[in-house]
Amino acid sequence: MKKFYILITLMLLALVVTACGKDDTKKSSASEDNDSEILSQPYTKTDFLMGTINVIKIYDKGKEDVLLKAFDRIKELDKQITTSDSGKTSEVDKVNLAAGKNPVKVNDDVYYLIKEGLKYSASSGGSFDITIGPLTSLWHIGFDDARKPSQAEIDAVLPLIDYKKVKLDDAKKTVYLEEKGMELDLGAIAKGYIADEVAKVLDENKVTTAIIDLGGNIIVKGDSPKGGDWVVGIQDPFESRGTIIGTIPEANKSIVTSGIYERFLEVDGVKYHHILDPKTGYPFTNDIAGVSIVSEKSIDGDGLSTATFSKGIEGGMKFIETYKGVEAIFVSKEKKVYITSGLKGKFKLTDKNFQMAD
Repeated sequence: MKKFYILITLMLLALVVTACGKDDTKKSSASEDNDSEILSQPYTKTDFLMGTINVIKIYDKGKEDVLLKAFDRIKELDKQITTSDSGKTSEVDKVNLAAGKNPVKVNDDVYYLIKEGLKYSASSGGSFDITIGPLTSLWHIGFDDARKPSQAEIDAVLPLIDYKKVKLDDAKKTVYLEEKGMELDLGAIAKGYIADEVAKVLDENKVTTAIIDLGGNIIVKGDSPKGGDWVVGIQDPFESRGTIIGTIPEANKSIVTSGIYERFLEVDGVKYHHILDPKTGYPFTNDIAGVSIVSEKSIDGDGLSTATFSKGIEGGMKFIETYKGVEAIFVSKEKKVYITSGLKGKFKLTDKNFQMAD
């Protein structure tokens, strides 16, 4: 699933005024043992990978070299996970090519990712399904050859979408798709997992303060360089990237936003967004325009943001409330904003074109 860009603004929650402001570094509060100095202007690296713009900012003085290590990890995982219409060389491609034939041994990263995908497939009751590959390949929304498939084409692939037909062998680390023509599509959770892995690289290199932005999968690490939490702007799902409807203060959290208006196909005046229902073969139709998930791990934000789309706002709110340490902001097509209990008193609405729901 394509994730919306979430604007990060370095606003100060608790304003601290000092008499001398010439020093552009400060001690990190994240790790006294690390004793690192935090810069006001970060080391920054940007690259286009996984079909999107990736930006990492590190504020710890002397840690610029960690940027290269972080991007090396992104490239390594991208090569293993991303499916291709031509090369068919990734670990996931190899599993798909062997569907209905034989199990395929995969590496630890891909095995873990598939196992997590199956977990969210089960918890969502199949509304999130990692075997949706045949359907996404049909529509191909977001690509030059996107089209609306015929009903016959959709009916032909729907029986191939069933996460229960993915068989894992923990001892051998093999994956087997039981029917020929089945395809894994891990796009809905891949960026979340990769963002978490980048955070691990930063931890291993004693980086205390950073922003990871993998095409809208955001992780804010440590405190703002100015002190206190980061203030994260929540994307307006009806407007271009960088337009926000409100803000939340967070630190050491992932924020993932999914919505229906950034990537779509228009046919005969009808817009078909990219978030497909594996049961009907068509995009989900309900009152959700966008949902932002706040969680400890970005992979959880990915999985849950997709899973909530089948449930509508009321069902989605109840679904998220069952997860400890996870919060959500829902934006309806009528421009009403709903928040889960843990964000009450934290979310600040800044756009007058929206209103808080009762």
